Amino acid sequence: MAADRDRGFPPIAAPDARLLILGTLPGQASLAARQYYAHPRNAFWPILGAVFGFAPEEPYEARVAALLRAKVAVWDVCEAAVRPGSLDSAIRGDTIRPNDFAAFFKRHPAIARVGFNGATAAALYRRHAQPTDGHDFATLPSTSPAHAAMGPAEKRRRWASFLKD
Repeated sequence: MAADRDRGFPPIAAPDARLLILGTLPGQASLAARQYYAHPRNAFWPILGAVFGFAPEEPYEARVAALLRAKVAVWDVCEAAVRPGSLDSAIRGDTIRPNDFAAFFKRHPAIARVGFNGATAAALYRRHAQPTDGHDFATLPSTSPAHAAMGPAEKRRRWASFLKD
């Protein structure tokens, strides 16, 4: 079964990162592109671009560099899991292998705040990762196009409020 697992990416994180954004596991478009949030309708890059002053259509490397300059780290709760398709609801809980957050936070001691990209990321972190002390956690609206219950303007407002805090 391990061969069927989707595997996440290494974190985007400079040693001086102060903020961590956690998703669940890269979706199929991201896995194919080998880039975080590669689905063209995902609001992640447009939202962060608006807050940090870069164009969401810039090359991936430029967007990553902008996040590093802003001291923002990006990673996922799951290092690997079985998930047919891209929906978070399809992640099979019995196959989740969480990332090593204790080691990550040890390497990035300046991180004080963690924002979950959606309720599923927050729930998976609570269930499968070791909770850590000394961090402020916030659950943000999912940037996925599948999360249509909230409009784009409200998503941007909530994310901007967290990112600028």
